[in-house]
Amino acid sequence: MNKMNFKLNSLTVLGVMSLVAATLGISISAVQSQSVSTIKIDGSSTVFPVTEAAAEEFQKAQGGRVRVTVGVSGTGGGFKKFCRGETDISNASRPILQKEISDCKANSVRYVELPVAYDALTVVVNPQNNWAKNLTVAELKKIWEPGAQGKINNWSQVRQGFPNAPLKLFGPGTNSGTFDYFTEAVVGKAKSSRGDFTASEDDNVLVQGVSRDKNALGYFGYAYYAENSKKLKAVAINGVLPSEATVKNGTYNPLSRPLFIYVSSKAIDKPEVKQFVQFYLRNGANLAKEVKYVALPGSAYTTAQNHFNKKRYGSVFGGQEAVGLKIEELISREAKE
Repeated sequence: MNKMNFKLNSLTVLGVMSLVAATLGISISAVQSQSVSTIKIDGSSTVFPVTEAAAEEFQKAQGGRVRVTVGVSGTGGGFKKFCRGETDISNASRPILQKEISDCKANSVRYVELPVAYDALTVVVNPQNNWAKNLTVAELKKIWEPGAQGKINNWSQVRQGFPNAPLKLFGPGTNSGTFDYFTEAVVGKAKSSRGDFTASEDDNVLVQGVSRDKNALGYFGYAYYAENSKKLKAVAINGVLPSEATVKNGTYNPLSRPLFIYVSSKAIDKPEVKQFVQFYLRNGANLAKEVKYVALPGSAYTTAQNHFNKKRYGSVFGGQEAVGLKIEELISREAKE
């Protein structure tokens, strides 16, 4: 064999080896991608922090074998995807409503309703606001009810003695469960609100809006206030500030509320979903505290685990919003589909 033939043969062998290696590389990548299971979650921005914390810890424990995606389209937006069968789990800052129950039923989607934490829905102002330290529920209604649109535009109109300053409002969008709960608790009817305010399903947008305007007022979940307490100020409601203690003793009322995840019947038997939900509930108290929500009593997590393991489908709320109910009362109710 002359030198030229040897060189060509060597190149051919190297080319074949490279091709084999490349093919193996592709195959290995394909196998790896196939071996990673994905859990799809969407819904409430209020519930997002605790579910995201659960997802991060669970993924670490799984060593990369499971990928958990957590979207933020609001409770209502999340239920739309959930009831179409597009997600495995839905985050919700209020119970599933009758229309959503009907949508799920139409697509043969059943669900297990699981409370995971308590929230103190928090009304906030800018730190430079030195007058609105306390507001009554009646004053909140005066600000937010539909009839206030175009009429209550100045702080002086809220209470005598408040300054002559423009009232700038920030709140969750109409797809938000926080919007639903707040309007039910304060105005008296879910989704009944003035429309001339800056709205977003992303609570971080609301945080930025209030933090940049001396005359702003907004509301969202307690975790977002706690995370940004240096640039926001919480307002006492009927003389009571939101806190773990006031949520637990029932004095922060009517803005204390349970937070939920809903697990789809189409996903409940997937090993990765089952393991994730069990992990979530087993570590629920610590996860809730980590993101500044109020943990449920230990018995509530135990009961929730039993409901999940036994596949207790349905909701304890019958498609209605519930304001002012304690978690012990909710857990003892029978679920209905």
